[in-house]
Amino acid sequence: MKKIAIILLTLVSFLSCKNDTKPETNLEDNRAKSYDQNDGYITIKGEFVYDENQNAAVFQSPNGTIYSVVVDDNMHQLNKEVKPFKENLYTSVPVTVRVKKIKNTNPNIEWEYALEIKDILKVEKPNTNKEDVIKLSN
Repeated sequence: MKKIAIILLTLVSFLSCKNDTKPETNLEDNRAKSYDQNDGYITIKGEFVYDENQNAAVFQSPNGTIYSVVVDDNMHQLNKEVKPFKENLYTSVPVTVRVKKIKNTNPNIEWEYALEIKDILKVEKPNTNKEDVIKLSN
């Protein structure tokens, strides 16, 4: 009787084990979701340009909306990470950042909203084969 109980217990324990396969997760998606969703910041991907001569930065989203960028320590840190990818002063570099979208109060800046950078999530190499790049020359 004792042998039958041990065999049944062993059989039940083997049958109760599952062979679950975990779905593959995208780390970038999880990184964006890991932040508090109610903190007032949004994750946005787009093109970043900083002109040191004018001390002005802009960000263009994929849908074409252009934002001014608040010039602060986080913006300067992003500029440091972007510099290796810049070919000239006006090279726009694809970035993914966490930002706070604020109403622009500076009358000298024409864009309605400004972005205040909180976190730098990703900096990518620009696509040099883009057809929509306009290069100015004298």
